[in-house]
Amino acid sequence: MSEFRAEIAIVGGGMAGLTMAAALAMAGLKVIVIDRDHPAVKTDQSFDGRTSAIAYGSKRVLDGLGLWSDLAADAEPILDIRVSDGDSRLFLHYDHRELGEEPLGYIVENALILRSLYAHLASLRGVEVIAPATVVALDLTDTYAELTLDDGRRVVASLAIAADGRGSRMRQLADIRALKWRYPQTSIVCVVEHERPHRGVAHERFLPAGPLAVLPMRGQRSSIVWTERSALVPSMMALDDAAFSLEIKKRFGPSLGHLRVVGARWEYPLSLVHAMRYAAERLALLGDAAHAIHPIAGQGFNLGLRDVAVLAELIVDAWRLGLDPGHGQILARYERWRRFDSIAMIAATDGLNRLFSNSLPPVRLARDLGLAMVNGLPPLKRFFMRHAMGLVGDLPRLVKGEAL
Repeated sequence: MSEFRAEIAIVGGGMAGLTMAAALAMAGLKVIVIDRDHPAVKTDQSFDGRTSAIAYGSKRVLDGLGLWSDLAADAEPILDIRVSDGDSRLFLHYDHRELGEEPLGYIVENALILRSLYAHLASLRGVEVIAPATVVALDLTDTYAELTLDDGRRVVASLAIAADGRGSRMRQLADIRALKWRYPQTSIVCVVEHERPHRGVAHERFLPAGPLAVLPMRGQRSSIVWTERSALVPSMMALDDAAFSLEIKKRFGPSLGHLRVVGARWEYPLSLVHAMRYAAERLALLGDAAHAIHPIAGQGFNLGLRDVAVLAELIVDAWRLGLDPGHGQILARYERWRRFDSIAMIAATDGLNRLFSNSLPPVRLARDLGLAMVNGLPPLKRFFMRHAMGLVGDLPRLVKGEAL
């Protein structure tokens, strides 16, 4: 059977894996991407309902890799963020002008990001995509990683990167245990058109069943991420568009005027996954394969892009010095660098979900006072704004806006 060789083998053709491939190929490394779906399936797919909130720091990563120019025309700037607790009069309001002129982030359809990534990879030398293919065996040694595919072909690389999602097969093959938690919640995702302009404001409204996010898109459209108790989701999904739109408006309020669902609706059961290790001999976990979080703050893809920025920096720096890009010291540094940020984000999103999915009056009073306190303390609010933008902590070069 055929054998393929490369410096880096990336398993998973999602947004994190493809961004990683672009970063490494641009630096001159030979990269093989293995995915279970043919690229045509992903590049030709219709909008699947999901959007990503691209934090300003993540936009810098994409810009530094030459990817942002293809997305900018379809990216809607997030100028303000308004966090509210049901019908409480107390709220938290982030205004981008408090930090300068740059938006807090952008909303982009996931399908557009994938199409742009595949088109960009096609323009780069040194990237080979093997798809459709599935890794069925993994041999990790002190000098190389060997991946056996379902058709018998083999891929040998200095380093394998698992970017194959929260149910990562690569993580299982490497015998890396993971903490897993299934939330009793499901997200309903759709797009609505509305009567009044959104003015670039992203809303996060906390309700007893979970948060309702209304995220600005191009035109007078918004992406809806409605977290509901899983037991109630089938009845909500069974409503016709008019009744479903009315349910959204009842929960969100009248600020956008008449709402109308456009296109299909999707449902995504929610879970938390955290790998006990982010690396093994000749293997690194990336994105959801390492940590999959609650979508309460829209930070999942941003967390994965910070993984990309850190791991790419470490690999490329070693490669330029003529060192082994899959050496254990590099992987150990990657894990140390990324673990605190990941655990902090897991704790924050899980804690917020538990805190706000609670209708006890004393708890509600305390959290509403907390929102009002942060809103009334400009230095503290600016810190939280910078954190939401991905600009806090030990930042890799790409997040700082520097070249890889």
